[in-house]
Amino acid sequence: MILEEYMSKRDFTETSEPEAEIKEAGKNLIYVIQKHQARNLHWDLRLERDGILKSWAVPKEPPTREGVKRLAIAVEDHPVDYASFEGTIPKGEYGAGTVEIWDKGSYTSEKWKENEIIIDIQGEKLNGKYVLIKTRLKGSKNSWLLFKKKSK
Repeated sequence: MILEEYMSKRDFTETSEPEAEIKEAGKNLIYVIQKHQARNLHWDLRLERDGILKSWAVPKEPPTREGVKRLAIAVEDHPVDYASFEGTIPKGEYGAGTVEIWDKGSYTSEKWKENEIIIDIQGEKLNGKYVLIKTRLKGSKNSWLLFKKKSK
């Protein structure tokens, strides 16, 4: 099951997070960043792809200008309905803390490869081309760099 990891980490009788459901892609692909005050404050970047949200945790505020690079750690896929989730995940639950939408909009994909993703974001705070590049840090298979692509 595609969203098995997502489902296994949550007790839906305790949390108001949406249950796993794969959706058909809409006309505009969803882009959202959720500010998540869990054990550590971070921002969750989510991109709709193949009926789910591909997700990365970004420990520092996402870059709004060129020249700023951020670590992005790939995490489990989320259901598309998670893009509109805001609220408090109860103590004792995975990701306990407050989730709020920090930025949202749509995106188009210019390139989506195993180690490199280039997207054009049309958000409220982030706009323009962004790049995710998988790093080769020893012992870390989920580390990526997120940055705004230089305009020509």
